[in-house]
Amino acid sequence: MFFFVALSILTLGFTYVGWRLIEPANLAAPWSLLAWAAWFGFMLLPPLNLMLRLVRRKRSANTLISWLTYLSMGVLNYLFLLILLRDVSGLVIWGIQKTASSVFAATHSSFLFDDVLQRRALIHNTNLAILGITGTIVLYGVYAARRRPNIVEVEVPFDVLPEELTSLRIVQISDLHVGPTIKRDFVEKVVAQVQSLAPDIIAFTGDLADGSVNDLRREVEPLAKLSARYGKFFVTGNHEYYSGADEWIAEARRLGFTVLMNEHRLIQHGRARLLLAGVPDFNAGHILSHHHSEPAAAISHAPAADLKILLAHQPRSIFAAANAGFDLQLSGHTHGGQMFPWNLLVPLQQPFVAGLHRHQNTWVYVSNGAGYWGPPLRIGAPAEVTMINLLQMNSVQRKQKLY
Repeated sequence: MFFFVALSILTLGFTYVGWRLIEPANLAAPWSLLAWAAWFGFMLLPPLNLMLRLVRRKRSANTLISWLTYLSMGVLNYLFLLILLRDVSGLVIWGIQKTASSVFAATHSSFLFDDVLQRRALIHNTNLAILGITGTIVLYGVYAARRRPNIVEVEVPFDVLPEELTSLRIVQISDLHVGPTIKRDFVEKVVAQVQSLAPDIIAFTGDLADGSVNDLRREVEPLAKLSARYGKFFVTGNHEYYSGADEWIAEARRLGFTVLMNEHRLIQHGRARLLLAGVPDFNAGHILSHHHSEPAAAISHAPAADLKILLAHQPRSIFAAANAGFDLQLSGHTHGGQMFPWNLLVPLQQPFVAGLHRHQNTWVYVSNGAGYWGPPLRIGAPAEVTMINLLQMNSVQRKQKLY
């Protein structure tokens, strides 16, 4: 049902955009037919890409088709939005013209386009502008998505915190999404960034991959090189459950991660004790009943600790985390919105989209993530690898630094 609805929406979107782009160009008969054939060829890319992934054809062919598919979806997104904005604006102007024609009578020749040729020329010229704007947005979005993630330093203040914990270096990775367009070379860049920060703890907050372990084992292999003084920890995201959660948990362990499934570890740092807990994805229990996400269970029977941190993929785990008594939750999932207009939909599902926030007595930091999902674009939500610094409230002013 999901794929049927998604493909139906894509078909309608492609048809509308093609109609508004190709028809006003007034191409000669063979060229118009070729333009429509090429346009519907792009429309067939998503189902073709899905079939190739299911039958597991040659990897190089899959990668090429995946890139073309996801780029076409990104292009369609902005073409559709800009053309719709133009057409709605035209309807509004037409409505004003009909209801208040006397107001515009003096500027009739320059403002109103009653002539068919004038309207066609206006649409054609605005189409050229829309194509240029879309091309610029997509090129920038690809550059922003594919470059090395930013290293974001976040300072989290607490009223009471042992001095030893202020020197603890926690590095968070989230939403790497190794798969159709994110490969080994990108993973190696992220690993090099993390290791350059000399972490004491590495926290991977879910969505490692999009695909099966068999297909992606080589691509994720560089993660085995990650190392931290007190270890590297992993919790599942929703995407692990789309391609074999148990297999990905086993692979994460093979790569050297400690996988936290409603459980905790106590870390002794000097004389201070930090409790690090983790839960499966918020919705994991709907897919695998024994993976139900329970922050309270993750802290159950825990020894006394100076600070309690929860790794939870989705920000909406914050309510249960606060009730369970955690001091800080590290999350991802949202990608910071990734790109317009989808960033407007994230707040409908999640309490926080990006950055540092507080709920009751618990802090939550939501990472933009290191990778991306779907179209290889990031607009206004740069990718990140996050350094979490723990601070005493009265020693510094809260801030975030971007390098």
